[in-house]
Amino acid sequence: VQLQASGGGLVQAGGSLKLSCAASGRTFAIYTMGWFRQAPGKDRDFVAAINWSGGRLYYADSVKGRFTISRDNAKNTMYLQMNSLKPEDTGVYYCAASGRVLVATQSLDYDDWGQGTQVTVSS
Repeated sequence: VQLQASGGGLVQAGGSLKLSCAASGRTFAIYTMGWFRQAPGKDRDFVAAINWSGGRLYYADSVKGRFTISRDNAKNTMYLQMNSLKPEDTGVYYCAASGRVLVATQSLDYDDWGQGTQVTVSS
């Protein structure tokens, strides 16, 4: 599966951004898609995930109530609506797809990764 992330940018604290991740290739084999983020000098952390067929949602505690993950199966696209952004949300956001795991919240659960899109939240 090939993944193309987009939608990052620079926003002030309290603002909003919407990320998109377009999937192509063997999309029929996707079980779960997710978002991760990586701040400079830190590990890549789980943000949110969605089951591709049933639509079950999973969020990191740090983004619950502020971020919303969704999908459009017809367009093979996943979204991440990010509201009430904080400076600590800054990082490179990566989308990923898993063809093996239904509840995929660890990076090792994912097989394919997009190139990442930069999100910068200024204080």
